[in-house]
Amino acid sequence: MSSRTPSPPLARSERLGRSPVVRLGGQWWLVTGSGSLLATDPTFTGELDRFADAMTAADQAVAGLRSQQDDPSAPRPGRRR
Repeated sequence: MSSRTPSPPLARSERLGRSPVVRLGGQWWLVTGSGSLLATDPTFTGELDRFADAMTAADQAVAGLRSQQDDPSAPRPGRRR
């Protein structure tokens, strides 16, 4: 990791859960109150990409379950209609 800067460049950002990690324009940044650090290690950033994909899939699954709960006519596993 290198390229310490006061703040990441302006772009559409995506925070990784509640972590201090943010993806801006395809680059991962570690963000603290005292500044930001660009993550450049390909192994580390690859893991961040995989984790972000897993979180997106989990969020979509939860949204699907919630929409089923909101629709009383939707079939539910283990229930007879």
